[in-house]
Parts: sequence; C-alpha cells; structure tokens
Amino acid sequence: MMSKFRWVLVLLPFMAVFWELSAQQVFRGTVVDLKTSETLPGANIYWDSQPQKGVVSDENGEFQIPIIQLPDYLVVSYLGYEQSVRLIQEKDLSKENRFFLISDDFDLAEVTISERRSDEQIRSLEMGTNRVSLETIKNIPALFGEVDLFRSLQLLPGVQTAGEGTTGLFVRGGSADQNLVQIDGSPVYNPSHFFGFFSVFNPDALDEVNLYKGNMPVSFGGRLSSLIDVSLKEGNRENIKGEGGIGTISSRLTVDGPLFSDKSSFVVSGRRTYADLFLRLSSNEDIRNNQLNFHDLSGKATFYLSEKDKLSVSSYQGRDFLGLDSQFGLGWSNWVSSVNWSRNKSESFYFDLQGYHSHYSYQVEFQDPDNGFEWNNRLTESGIKAQWTAIGENGLQSFWGIHSQLYRFLPVELLPSETSAIQSITTNPKNGALNNLFAGIKLDLNSRLGVEGGIRWGLYQQMGPGVDYVYDGERPTAEAEVLDSIQYRGLESIKFYQGLEPRVAFRWLINDQLSLKSAFNRNFQYVQIASNSSAGLPIDRWILAGKYVQPLRSDQISMGLFQNLNEDRWELSLEGYYKDLRNVIDLRNGAQVLFTDQVETEILAGDGWSYGLEFLLRKNVGKTTGWLAYTWSRAWRKIEGISRNQAFNPRFDRPHDVTLVLNHEFSPNWSAGITFIYTTGQAVTFPIGTYQVDNQSLPIFSDLRNENRFPDYHRMDASVVWKNPNKGRKWRGSWNFSVYNLYGRKNPFAYEFRQIYNDDINFQPLDGTVTSSRQGIVKTYLFTFLPSITYNFQF
Repeated sequence: MMSKFRWVLVLLPFMAVFWELSAQQVFRGTVVDLKTSETLPGANIYWDSQPQKGVVSDENGEFQIPIIQLPDYLVVSYLGYEQSVRLIQEKDLSKENRFFLISDDFDLAEVTISERRSDEQIRSLEMGTNRVSLETIKNIPALFGEVDLFRSLQLLPGVQTAGEGTTGLFVRGGSADQNLVQIDGSPVYNPSHFFGFFSVFNPDALDEVNLYKGNMPVSFGGRLSSLIDVSLKEGNRENIKGEGGIGTISSRLTVDGPLFSDKSSFVVSGRRTYADLFLRLSSNEDIRNNQLNFHDLSGKATFYLSEKDKLSVSSYQGRDFLGLDSQFGLGWSNWVSSVNWSRNKSESFYFDLQGYHSHYSYQVEFQDPDNGFEWNNRLTESGIKAQWTAIGENGLQSFWGIHSQLYRFLPVELLPSETSAIQSITTNPKNGALNNLFAGIKLDLNSRLGVEGGIRWGLYQQMGPGVDYVYDGERPTAEAEVLDSIQYRGLESIKFYQGLEPRVAFRWLINDQLSLKSAFNRNFQYVQIASNSSAGLPIDRWILAGKYVQPLRSDQISMGLFQNLNEDRWELSLEGYYKDLRNVIDLRNGAQVLFTDQVETEILAGDGWSYGLEFLLRKNVGKTTGWLAYTWSRAWRKIEGISRNQAFNPRFDRPHDVTLVLNHEFSPNWSAGITFIYTTGQAVTFPIGTYQVDNQSLPIFSDLRNENRFPDYHRMDASVVWKNPNKGRKWRGSWNFSVYNLYGRKNPFAYEFRQIYNDDINFQPLDGTVTSSRQGIVKTYLFTFLPSITYNFQF
C-alpha cells in the first residue's frame, strides 16, 4: 500500500503538467508559398509577445502553437521569404488559417527590367533604347491617379510632348504618327484615351515595354522615329491570381491563372472610367445628360504545345465616347488581335511566326433637324511575319525573315439625316500592300569590338479599288483644274515604290565600365497623318503613299558614350544624333482635309532635319532609384509654299528639356516619389494684327510659321505609397496618394485672341450694357494643384 502511494507522489507532478497542457488551447495553421501554393516545411512560428518560444511547421507545412493570450501577433518566417505578421483573435481559432509567404525572388521579379544584366548598357549594341520597369511606371506620380505608360516615356531623354495633359510622343524631331506603337506585334493607330490625356495601356496587363529611338532592329519597320514595343504578360500556370485598383476616375482589374491544365494559361484585364457617373450627380441638367467615358479590355491565352512549341493568342479592344446632351456624339475605338507561334528547333535555332489584325474606327453624330449628320471612317492593317534566328559560335547571331502587310483605308462618309440640308460626302477607298524582306547579323569581332548589321527591303504597292485624278499641269494644287479621273479595279496596280533600309551599329569597349557606340539607320514610312493638330485627334486623316504622295524617308546617325559607375549601381550615357527627313508633308494655309477626295491638293511636301544631345544619369538599385535626364535638341522643316519657303520649327520643337524622377523606399510599407519637368515652350504663331469684318475683329497672321513660343513649361508631381503590412494572407493592398502640379503652375494649354468687354473675359454683349471693349489675349490652363487617391490590390 505504501509502495502504491509512493508511485502516486512520483507521478503527480507529471500528471499536473499533462493536465495543464491538455487544458491549454493551441492555434493551428498551414504555411504556403503564395506563388506556387506549395506548403513550406520547417517554417518558424512564434508569438510576438514571446519570441523566444516557438514551433516549426512539419513536412506538410502544418503547425500548432500553444496560445499564451489573445489577441496577439503571430510571426511566421521562412528562409528566402518575406516575414508574415498577423493579428490573431479568438474568432480565428475556428477558421482554417493559411499563411501565404512571398519569396524574395517573387518580389525581385517585379522590379527587374526584363532580366537585364547590370552591365547591359555597356556591352550591348543597343543605342537610343530605353526600358522602364513596370514597377517604376506604377510608382511615378499620376494625373488623376491614373498610371500611364506614355506619360512615363515622356520623362525619358529625346521624347517630347505636345503640351499639358497630352500623351502624344514626339521622338527626336519626328511627329506623333512616325511612332510605331504595337501590342504583341499588332500596330495601334490611335494609342490614346480622353483626347490624348491617357494612353490605351493598362500597366497591370503588361509584361515588358521597350522604346527604340535610335538603332531600331532590322526586323521592325514602317515608321521613321521610334518603335514602342509593348508585350502583354502571360498568365501563370499554378493558380488564379489577380490585381487591380480603384482610382479617382477609373477602376481596373486583371486576373490570370491556368486555363485547362498546367500547359496553358490565361490573363484577362479590364479598365473603365466612371467620369460619366459623376456628371449625373450634377444639379445642372445640361451637364447631367452628358456622357464621357472610356474602357479597354485585353486578354491573352498561352499554350505550351510541347517542349519546343508555344502558341499565344492575344487581343485588345478599347473605346471612347463623348456625348453632349443627346445632340452630339463622338466615339472612336481600337481592336487589335495577334497570334504568335514560337518554335525552338534546337538550342541554337529558333522560328517565330506571327499573324495580326488591327482595326481603328471613329464615328461622329449630330442630332439636328436642319443640319444633322453621321460621319464615320474605318481603317485596318493586317499582316503576317516569319523570322528565323540562328546562334553560332563565338556569339554570332544571324536572323532573317519576311513581313507582309495589307492596308485598307475605307471611305470617309458624311451621311446627312433625312431632313438635313447638308450634302452627303463619300471619298474613295485607299488600299496598299507592303512586303518586307530583312536579314541581319550580330557578333563580337574581338573582346572589344562588336558589330550589328542588317538590311530591310520594302516593296510597296498602292492598288485598287480606287480613283486617281489627273490635274492641269500634272501637279495637284488648290488652284489646279481636274482634267480627268482614272478608275482602278480591285487589286489593280496604281503606284509602286521600293526602298532599301540599311542599318548598322558598332560598339567599342574601352574598358569594363565604359564603351563607345555608333549607329546608322534608314527607314521608310508608307502611311502618315495629314492634320493641322500636333496633339493627335481621333478624327485625324490617315493617308497612304500613292501617285502624288511619296513615302517618307529618314536617315539617322547617332553616337554615344556609355558608362557604369559604383559597381554598376549607376548608369551614365551621353548620346548625340542627326536625323535627315525627306518627303515630309504639312498642310497648306487654309487646308481642309477631313472630307476631300483630293487630299493631295491640300498638302505640301518638303524636307526636315533634327539634331540633339541626350544626357541620362540613372540609378536602378537601392532604396533610392530614378534618373536625371537633359535633352538639347532642335527640329526643322523646309517646305515650299510654307513660311515663305524658309526653314521653320514644328510645334514640338523644344530646345531644352529637363526631367527628374526619384523614388525612395523608406520601409517595406512606405515609399515616396517626385517628378520634375522643365521644357522650353512649344513653337506657335501669334497674330500680328486685326482687321474688321461685319463689326468683328479677326486676327491677321504672319506668313512665317511658328515664330513665337508659349512660356516655358515646368511642373512638379509627388506621390506617397503605403502598402498594407504582409499578414500572410493572399490579399495585398496599397494606397497611392498623388498630387499633380504640386506648386500650382498655370501652364498654358491655349491662347485665344478675342474682344474683351468690360474687362471681363466671361462677359458677353447680350448679358448687359457694354462699357468698354478692347482686344485681349485669354489664356486657358488645365490643371493646377490636383490631388488624387488610388487603392491598388493583389490576390
């Protein structure tokens, strides 16, 4: 009996401990990789109040940890992953708790510029090429909180803008229509929303953005000034993921994931403004009945057919609409689609086949019993491109291929309503075919000298159906009489052009941190815009090369020094260029190009040239990143019949351009950015006097074009980003607070020369007694201090 009692005394402490443990609550959970959804064994888990006591997840990523007190913060960490800290409360005990950790590699992929080597700018043969990471684009302060690709590209050297609020790009002295903008290889003819305030690209849907303004690859052509090559991202093949944002004037959502199996994926992205919803809240009925919105929708499906074959199908559709009180409506839309097949025949031989179709249209409606009409136009480009690439010994790369394009510019139609007094107008269609053969090589001749050479041969044919006119004197002028017209049947040849486009580049490696590069490029362009607006409007008239309109040609030579500093943390470059342009068109004074079937009588052709120096200092790594850019450049045109046949500056000639972009990460949760812009004012023509007609004063303009300038433009924007702390959940959110035009600069958008009554620019003679009248200049500015807020999320 005594022996049994002694055993009870011995076991009693152990029984007490067991009883305490069995009575104590535990918290259970699973640790998971966010990207792959795989469980993570060996993760460390502990309570924030007692970090010295913790547990480790088992082989299935599961764990259970005794509860000390609630609420408390649970810390989950794993080597190579971001730490997760989540507040745990009593209500969480009954849930299935999964902690999603984000790998360091996953975060780095968001800020890497297409896996670019740190010394890429020194050793590559690229010149006049810029890449901006999507993470940088998203951190740049935005107008209305709307992150914009084109507005970011405007901050790079050599890229000018038309003015306040516009996304039109003018690269190295070229006009906006001289830029080839493409999505997955399909050209976009009007890459803007809201009359140029925003571009059509939703950054959440993009994978890579490359801007070529100097040494354009020989596999691309058709434009003189630049190539903006945009790639839609591919969906991941592990699980469904998404991201988006809710902004001041629009919201967006992107979802991607596996499609049918782990051998296919999809991504769908959409964006829409709700400016029209705010208009409906107005107490003014005239404003409440207006409509103003845009939307875009893109998608991409990728199929991994085998270890060597990949097929992708992508499409983008976007539309804008402006409606004024059910009387006036203006809408325009882009719809582009492409199919890409890539085959890796071996480790050293590749084949790429691409087909695409691009459709652009606009429509204008005016509801009025006496002057109502409907005006519409459409144009399309379809193409197919095949390219072979071979990689040989000693870094030798050779590539060759063919690119065929078909242009169809449908008639411009003005259709009056039934009771309208307006006469109907219909122009004739224009069609053209362009076949390009190209080939090139890239190799290092020795450890210091690298060379890239190639040639592109374009064969262009304008063809029927269509009409050409015969003019008195065989020259189309505004005064020339039309003697006859020639009708062409479908596919019948009208006019043929051909042109060789040689391209060559050299790189001399002075040392491991410094290189000298030079390049020569020739380009032909067979489509262009005839417009008196430099900003780019949806109703601009595109025209094809033909009997009276020759293709554009440019020759550009460039040279630059490229240096990396402080173990490749800093990039420094200085590039100079000279560009010669031939057959550049401009409108004659008083030209009307929108509805005429004889557009050749409204335009004049001549030569142009531009030159400049571009400086860029850039920091890509560290807590503080960004760049400082300065461009000195000039652009000139000389066209017989304009500006007394003297050389003049186009509106986008801006000799001095300075941009500063800075972003600093204070902590994983807080970051801030600023941008500063200074440019010379755009070139314009101001009146030199007035004359009276029917008691109205009308301006008199000089024969010399663009002799005057707007005041210099400058602006600073700022933003602050706060990211929600990582709590181990799939949902990740962040807030972006931006201010556009931080110090409220009133940059001019337009000047109007008109009569001012009673020293009040808003007073009209019908509003009351006129006590004074004088000629005056009224400045219009768009934005001063403009704050915005956007909530971004990922899941």
